[in-house]
Amino acid sequence: MAKTLGTPRHKALIALLIEKREAAGLTQTELAAKLGEYQSFVARLESGQRRVDVVELLEIAAILRFNPNEALDRLSALEC
Repeated sequence: MAKTLGTPRHKALIALLIEKREAAGLTQTELAAKLGEYQSFVARLESGQRRVDVVELLEIAAILRFNPNEALDRLSALEC
């Protein structure tokens, strides 16, 4: 399996997470606090330096109040 950082799907996931965080009216620092992490954790996710695992995605989705299944459907529709 090829590396996933920087792929179109990874970039789309990052864009989606930023979009959802901003729509929720949260800063990176506020989201990090809700996750029990430092702001740098969210910054690394949003800059593409770090992958998001499934469990993290579910927790972020719950905090930002979006449907992770719809997000995955949206990402699945992208060409690799």
